Amino acid sequence: MGTPFDKLGAGSAREQPPLKPVPARLSIGSVEIAPATVLAPMAGVTDTVFRRFIRNLGGCGLIMTEFTSADGVLRAKDKKAQRYLHFYEDEHPISAQLFGSNPQVMAEAARMVEGLGFDLVDLNLGCPAKKVVKCNGGSGLLRDLPAIGKIFDSVRAAVKIPFTVKFRAGWNDEEIVCVELAKMAESCGLCAVALHARTREQGYSGNARWEWIAAVKDAVKIPVIGNGDIRTPEDACAMITQTGCDAVMIGRTAPSNPWIFRQIQQYCSRADHLFQEPSEADRYRMIRTYFQMLIEEELPDAVGKMKQFASWFTHGVPGGAGLRKAIYESKAAPEVLTRVEDFFETKLAATSVAAGEV
Repeated sequence: MGTPFDKLGAGSAREQPPLKPVPARLSIGSVEIAPATVLAPMAGVTDTVFRRFIRNLGGCGLIMTEFTSADGVLRAKDKKAQRYLHFYEDEHPISAQLFGSNPQVMAEAARMVEGLGFDLVDLNLGCPAKKVVKCNGGSGLLRDLPAIGKIFDSVRAAVKIPFTVKFRAGWNDEEIVCVELAKMAESCGLCAVALHARTREQGYSGNARWEWIAAVKDAVKIPVIGNGDIRTPEDACAMITQTGCDAVMIGRTAPSNPWIFRQIQQYCSRADHLFQEPSEADRYRMIRTYFQMLIEEELPDAVGKMKQFASWFTHGVPGGAGLRKAIYESKAAPEVLTRVEDFFETKLAATSVAAGEV
C-alpha cells in the first residue's frame, strides 16, 4: 500500500511536511462536534445499535442515521422510516440524513426530524444506488443543480437546526460539480458540506480524489468534511494535511475496524503517534457486545445483521472463516451468539495454556 501522500501524486512522505492532526473539535452551526470525526451514513449499517456501539467505543464526534426517504417520513405507517429515525439520548450529537427530490416534502420531513430532537439534518446527494437515482434522489440530483437549490432553500427555511449536505463530486469525470454545489450550499445558508470524493459513475471503485475536497475547501468558508479512502489514522491526518478540510468522515472502514475513531484520537493526541490495535480478547468483547445489543433491541433482521457483520468483525482473526461458516449456518440470534462465544472462549483458553497461565 502506498503512503498517504500518493493520493495527490506528490512523491514520498519524506518530502512532505509533517501530518496535521484531525482537529479536536468543530462547530457546525450551534452544534459542537468533538473530535472532528464523523460516522458516515450507511444503508443497512448505521442503525441505532451500530451508532451506539461506535459511540461507546469512543473517538467519534458525530454519528448519522441511515439515509431515510423523506416521503417515507411523511407516511405515518412507514415502519422502516420510523425505525431509521429511532435514536437514544446517548447518541447526541446525531444527524438525520434524508433523501428525496420534492422541495416541499423535504422541508416537511426536515421539520419532523427537528421535532424528533435530532441535532442536525443532512441531505443525501451521494447515494449511487440505481433504485434511488432513478427516482431523482441521492446522486441522481447532481445533474440538476437548480432543483438542488430549491431543496436547499425549502429545507433551510423550514428548520432552525443546522442543515448540511453530503454529495459526490459529480455524475462522472466530465460532469464535476462539487465546487459549484458547495458554493450554492453556502449561499443558501447551509452550515457545512461533506464531499465523498468519487463520482456517481465510480460507485465505490477506484481511488477517492482528495484534490476535489481541497478545491471545495478553497471555495467556501463553511466547514468542509472530507470522505473517501480513510482506512488508518495516518490516512485521516493525511487528508487534513492535503486538503485543509475541517473534519473527516469514515464509512466502510468502520464496520471492519470499529476502533478506527478511537485510534485516530489516540494517534493525534500522542507525540509518538502510537495507537492501540485490538487484541483477540478485544475483538471477542466487541463482537459479543454488538450481537447482545442487537438481540436486546429486538430488531426484526437481527440474525441477518449478525451474519452481515460477521464477515467484517472477524477480519484478521485466525480461523475466522470457520466462525463465519458457523454463524451463517445458525438459524436464530441466540445460536449465533453461542457460536461466537464458543469460538473465542476456545481460542482464549488455548492462548492462556500456551502462555503458561493457570
